Amino acid sequence: MSGTLFVVATPIGNLGDFSSRAIETLNAVDFIAAEDTRVSARLLHRFGIKTPQISYFEHNRREKGEQIAARLLAGERCALITDAGTPAISDPGFDLVALCRERGIPVAAVPGCSAVVTALSISGMACGRFAFEGFLSMNKRQRREHLASLKGEKRTLVFYEAPHKLLRTLQDLLDALGDRQAAVCRELTKLHEEVLRTTLTGALAHFQETAPRGEFVLVVAGAEGPSADEAEAAAPDPMEAVRELVHGGSSVRDAVKQVAQELGAARNALYRQALAELES
Repeated sequence: MSGTLFVVATPIGNLGDFSSRAIETLNAVDFIAAEDTRVSARLLHRFGIKTPQISYFEHNRREKGEQIAARLLAGERCALITDAGTPAISDPGFDLVALCRERGIPVAAVPGCSAVVTALSISGMACGRFAFEGFLSMNKRQRREHLASLKGEKRTLVFYEAPHKLLRTLQDLLDALGDRQAAVCRELTKLHEEVLRTTLTGALAHFQETAPRGEFVLVVAGAEGPSADEAEAAAPDPMEAVRELVHGGSSVRDAVKQVAQELGAARNALYRQALAELES
Protein backbone atom coordinates (compact mmCIF):
# COMPACT_ATOMS: atom_id res chain seq x y z
CA MET A 1 0.00 0.00 0.00
CA SER A 2 1.38 3.39 -0.99
CA GLY A 3 2.07 6.16 1.46
CA THR A 4 0.50 9.62 1.39
CA LEU A 5 1.79 12.97 0.17
CA PHE A 6 0.83 15.70 2.64
CA VAL A 7 0.71 19.23 1.17
CA VAL A 8 1.60 21.34 4.21
CA ALA A 9 1.22 25.12 4.37
CA THR A 10 3.93 27.05 6.23
CA PRO A 11 3.92 30.61 7.63
CA ILE A 12 4.38 33.48 5.18
CA GLY A 13 6.04 35.54 7.88
CA ASN A 14 4.77 35.22 11.42
CA LEU A 15 5.77 31.85 12.90
CA GLY A 16 2.77 32.04 15.22
CA ASP A 17 0.61 31.15 12.21
CA PHE A 18 2.09 27.63 12.00
CA SER A 19 -0.68 25.21 12.94
CA SER A 20 -0.33 22.41 15.48
CA ARG A 21 -1.57 19.95 12.86
CA ALA A 22 1.18 21.04 10.45
CA ILE A 23 3.82 20.51 13.15
CA GLU A 24 2.40 17.08 14.01
CA THR A 25 2.39 16.11 10.32
CA LEU A 26 6.00 17.16 9.75
CA ASN A 27 7.04 15.15 12.80
CA ALA A 28 5.09 12.07 11.69
CA VAL A 29 6.13 11.71 8.03
CA ASP A 30 9.18 9.77 6.87
CA PHE A 31 10.71 12.68 4.95
CA ILE A 32 10.03 16.27 3.89
CA ALA A 33 10.30 17.59 0.33
CA ALA A 34 11.28 21.25 0.68
CA GLU A 35 11.72 24.05 -1.84
CA ASP A 36 14.93 25.23 -0.13
CA THR A 37 16.23 22.97 2.63
CA ARG A 38 18.30 25.82 4.10
CA VAL A 39 15.20 28.00 4.55
CA SER A 40 13.04 25.20 5.91
CA ALA A 41 15.84 24.04 8.25
CA ARG A 42 15.34 27.23 10.26
CA LEU A 43 11.61 26.57 10.53
CA LEU A 44 12.10 22.94 11.51
CA HIS A 45 14.72 23.87 14.12
CA ARG A 46 12.38 26.48 15.61
CA PHE A 47 9.74 23.80 16.24
CA GLY A 48 12.06 20.94 17.14
CA ILE A 49 11.25 18.90 14.02
CA LYS A 50 14.00 16.40 13.17
CA THR A 51 12.45 14.72 10.09
CA PRO A 52 15.00 14.41 7.23
CA GLN A 53 14.62 16.69 4.21
CA ILE A 54 15.24 16.40 0.49
CA SER A 55 15.21 19.33 -1.94
CA TYR A 56 12.40 19.68 -4.45
CA PHE A 57 12.35 22.85 -6.55
CA GLU A 58 11.86 24.15 -10.09
CA HIS A 59 15.12 22.89 -11.59
CA ASN A 60 15.14 19.36 -10.13
CA ARG A 61 11.41 18.69 -10.00
CA ARG A 62 11.35 16.01 -12.72
CA GLU A 63 14.16 13.88 -11.32
CA LYS A 64 13.20 14.38 -7.67
CA GLY A 65 9.50 13.98 -8.44
CA GLU A 66 10.13 10.47 -9.72
CA GLN A 67 12.25 9.65 -6.67
CA ILE A 68 9.60 10.94 -4.28
CA ALA A 69 6.84 9.06 -6.10
CA ALA A 70 8.86 5.82 -5.91
CA ARG A 71 9.32 6.22 -2.16
CA LEU A 72 5.62 6.95 -1.70
CA LEU A 73 4.66 3.89 -3.73
CA ALA A 74 6.95 1.88 -1.47
CA GLY A 75 4.86 2.96 1.52
CA GLU A 76 6.70 6.01 2.88
CA ARG A 77 4.93 9.24 3.81
CA CYS A 78 6.13 12.62 2.58
CA ALA A 79 5.30 16.22 3.49
CA LEU A 80 5.63 18.79 0.71
CA ILE A 81 6.48 22.32 1.88
CA THR A 82 7.49 25.54 0.20
CA ASP A 83 9.55 28.42 1.59
CA ALA A 84 6.38 30.23 2.64
CA GLY A 85 2.68 29.66 2.15
CA THR A 86 0.75 26.85 0.49
CA PRO A 87 2.66 24.51 -1.86
CA ALA A 88 1.54 24.14 -5.49
CA ILE A 89 0.17 27.70 -5.67
CA SER A 90 2.43 29.41 -8.24
CA ASP A 91 4.94 26.77 -7.18
CA PRO A 92 6.52 23.62 -8.71
CA GLY A 93 4.76 21.54 -6.05
CA PHE A 94 1.87 21.40 -8.51
CA ASP A 95 3.88 18.96 -10.64
CA LEU A 96 4.44 16.60 -7.72
CA VAL A 97 0.75 16.62 -6.81
CA ALA A 98 -0.15 15.93 -10.44
CA LEU A 99 2.39 13.07 -10.58
CA CYS A 100 0.89 11.51 -7.45
CA ARG A 101 -2.57 11.77 -8.98
CA GLU A 102 -1.35 9.97 -12.10
CA ARG A 103 0.26 7.19 -10.02
CA GLY A 104 -2.75 6.75 -7.72
CA ILE A 105 -0.88 8.03 -4.66
CA PRO A 106 -3.11 9.62 -1.98
CA VAL A 107 -2.65 13.36 -1.45
CA ALA A 108 -3.88 15.17 1.67
CA ALA A 109 -3.91 18.88 2.47
CA VAL A 110 -2.77 20.40 5.75
CA PRO A 111 -4.05 23.93 5.08
CA GLY A 112 -2.80 27.18 6.45
CA CYS A 113 -1.28 30.43 5.19
CA SER A 114 -1.70 31.71 1.64
CA ALA A 115 -0.47 35.12 0.55
CA VAL A 116 -3.22 35.33 -2.09
CA VAL A 117 -6.09 34.96 0.38
CA THR A 118 -4.34 37.04 3.03
CA ALA A 119 -3.90 39.98 0.64
CA LEU A 120 -7.46 39.74 -0.67
CA SER A 121 -8.93 39.70 2.82
CA ILE A 122 -7.39 43.06 3.75
CA SER A 123 -7.46 44.75 0.33
CA GLY A 124 -10.87 46.34 0.76
CA MET A 125 -11.86 45.15 -2.72
CA ALA A 126 -14.38 42.57 -3.92
CA CYS A 127 -13.27 39.09 -2.85
CA GLY A 128 -16.27 36.98 -3.89
CA ARG A 129 -14.70 36.23 -7.26
CA PHE A 130 -11.05 36.74 -8.13
CA ALA A 131 -8.42 35.67 -10.66
CA PHE A 132 -4.97 34.76 -9.36
CA GLU A 133 -2.38 35.49 -12.06
CA GLY A 134 0.82 34.71 -10.15
CA PHE A 135 4.09 36.21 -11.40
CA LEU A 136 4.08 37.92 -14.80
CA SER A 137 6.53 36.69 -17.42
CA MET A 138 9.95 38.32 -17.72
CA ASN A 139 9.43 38.37 -21.51
CA LYS A 140 8.05 41.76 -22.56
CA ARG A 141 5.82 40.42 -25.34
CA GLN A 142 4.38 37.67 -23.17
CA ARG A 143 3.71 40.15 -20.36
CA ARG A 144 1.86 42.48 -22.70
CA GLU A 145 -0.20 39.66 -24.19
CA HIS A 146 -1.04 38.35 -20.74
CA LEU A 147 -2.17 41.74 -19.48
CA ALA A 148 -4.08 42.52 -22.68
CA SER A 149 -6.09 39.32 -22.15
CA LEU A 150 -7.13 40.61 -18.71
CA LYS A 151 -8.40 44.02 -19.79
CA GLY A 152 -12.05 42.94 -19.78
CA GLU A 153 -11.76 40.64 -16.74
CA LYS A 154 -14.34 41.76 -14.16
CA ARG A 155 -12.99 39.69 -11.28
CA THR A 156 -10.48 41.17 -8.87
CA LEU A 157 -6.95 40.41 -10.08
CA VAL A 158 -4.10 39.22 -7.85
CA PHE A 159 -0.42 39.17 -8.78
CA TYR A 160 2.83 38.27 -7.02
CA GLU A 161 5.87 40.47 -7.57
CA ALA A 162 9.47 40.84 -6.46
CA PRO A 163 10.76 44.26 -5.35
CA HIS A 164 13.19 44.77 -8.24
CA LYS A 165 10.37 44.31 -10.79
CA LEU A 166 7.61 46.19 -8.97
CA LEU A 167 7.90 49.54 -10.77
CA ARG A 168 7.89 47.94 -14.20
CA THR A 169 4.90 45.79 -13.30
CA LEU A 170 2.90 48.73 -11.96
CA GLN A 171 3.65 50.67 -15.16
CA ASP A 172 2.66 47.70 -17.33
CA LEU A 173 -0.59 47.26 -15.38
CA LEU A 174 -1.39 50.95 -15.78
CA ASP A 175 -0.64 50.88 -19.52
CA ALA A 176 -2.65 47.72 -20.17
CA LEU A 177 -5.62 48.12 -17.80
CA GLY A 178 -5.88 51.86 -17.23
CA ASP A 179 -5.91 53.47 -13.79
CA ARG A 180 -7.75 51.28 -11.29
CA GLN A 181 -8.13 50.83 -7.57
CA ALA A 182 -5.28 48.75 -6.19
CA ALA A 183 -3.91 47.42 -2.92
CA VAL A 184 -0.17 46.89 -2.75
CA CYS A 185 0.56 44.45 0.08
CA ARG A 186 4.14 44.21 1.28
CA GLU A 187 5.77 41.76 3.72
CA LEU A 188 2.44 40.26 4.84
CA THR A 189 2.34 39.12 8.50
CA LYS A 190 5.95 40.25 9.00
CA LEU A 191 7.35 43.01 11.18
CA HIS A 192 7.29 45.62 8.39
CA GLU A 193 3.92 44.68 6.89
CA GLU A 194 2.42 47.49 4.82
CA VAL A 195 -0.79 47.73 2.80
CA LEU A 196 -1.09 50.70 0.46
CA ARG A 197 -4.72 51.11 -0.66
CA THR A 198 -4.62 53.48 -3.60
CA THR A 199 -4.75 53.42 -7.40
CA LEU A 200 -2.21 52.11 -9.89
CA THR A 201 -1.14 55.70 -10.54
CA GLY A 202 -0.82 56.36 -6.82
CA ALA A 203 1.12 53.15 -6.22
CA LEU A 204 3.53 53.96 -9.05
CA ALA A 205 4.15 57.45 -7.70
CA HIS A 206 4.67 56.14 -4.16
CA PHE A 207 7.28 53.54 -5.11
CA GLN A 208 9.07 55.91 -7.45
CA GLU A 209 9.83 57.94 -4.33
CA THR A 210 10.19 55.04 -1.88
CA ALA A 211 12.40 52.13 -2.95
CA PRO A 212 10.43 48.85 -2.97
CA ARG A 213 11.60 46.33 -0.37
CA GLY A 214 10.30 42.89 0.49
CA GLU A 215 7.86 40.60 -1.30
CA PHE A 216 4.68 42.05 -2.80
CA VAL A 217 1.14 40.92 -3.54
CA LEU A 218 -0.79 43.26 -5.86
CA VAL A 219 -4.58 43.30 -5.74
CA VAL A 220 -6.15 45.18 -8.65
CA ALA A 221 -9.83 45.95 -9.23
CA GLY A 222 -11.52 44.16 -12.10
CA ALA A 223 -12.89 45.89 -15.17
CA GLU A 224 -16.12 47.82 -14.83
CA GLY A 225 -19.10 47.19 -17.09
CA PRO A 226 -19.87 43.97 -18.96
CA SER A 227 -17.20 41.38 -19.61
CA ALA A 228 -16.10 40.63 -23.16
CA ASP A 229 -18.34 37.53 -23.24
CA GLU A 230 -21.31 39.48 -21.89
CA ALA A 231 -20.75 42.27 -24.39
CA GLU A 232 -20.64 39.75 -27.23
CA ALA A 233 -23.83 38.08 -25.99
CA ALA A 234 -25.58 41.46 -25.75
CA ALA A 235 -24.50 42.62 -29.21
CA PRO A 236 -27.32 42.76 -31.80
CA ASP A 237 -27.54 39.85 -34.24
CA PRO A 238 -27.12 41.24 -37.79
CA MET A 239 -29.26 38.50 -39.31
CA GLU A 240 -32.07 39.15 -36.86
CA ALA A 241 -31.96 42.84 -37.80
CA VAL A 242 -32.17 41.91 -41.50
CA ARG A 243 -35.19 39.68 -40.82
CA GLU A 244 -37.03 42.50 -39.06
CA LEU A 245 -36.41 44.93 -41.92
CA VAL A 246 -37.47 42.41 -44.57
CA HIS A 247 -40.61 41.53 -42.65
CA GLY A 248 -41.30 45.26 -42.46
CA GLY A 249 -41.25 45.53 -46.25
CA SER A 250 -37.59 46.19 -47.18
CA SER A 251 -35.87 44.24 -49.90
CA VAL A 252 -33.14 41.82 -48.84
CA ARG A 253 -30.52 43.97 -50.60
CA ASP A 254 -31.65 47.19 -48.89
CA ALA A 255 -31.99 45.50 -45.51
CA VAL A 256 -28.49 44.02 -45.71
CA LYS A 257 -27.01 47.36 -46.80
CA GLN A 258 -28.61 49.19 -43.86
CA VAL A 259 -27.64 46.58 -41.26
CA ALA A 260 -24.07 46.34 -42.56
CA GLN A 261 -23.68 50.11 -42.21
CA GLU A 262 -25.28 50.33 -38.75
CA LEU A 263 -23.68 47.28 -37.14
CA GLY A 264 -20.43 47.04 -39.06
CA ALA A 265 -21.26 43.55 -40.30
CA ALA A 266 -19.53 41.99 -43.32
CA ARG A 267 -21.94 42.94 -46.12
CA ASN A 268 -21.25 40.18 -48.66
CA ALA A 269 -21.35 37.36 -46.10
CA LEU A 270 -24.55 38.75 -44.57
CA TYR A 271 -26.15 39.07 -48.01
CA ARG A 272 -25.36 35.44 -48.86
CA GLN A 273 -26.78 34.29 -45.54
CA ALA A 274 -29.93 36.40 -46.02
CA LEU A 275 -30.50 35.08 -49.55
CA ALA A 276 -30.11 31.49 -48.39
CA GLU A 277 -32.54 31.95 -45.51
CA LEU A 278 -35.10 34.43 -46.74
CA GLU A 279 -35.40 33.61 -50.42
CA SER A 280 -35.19 29.83 -50.28
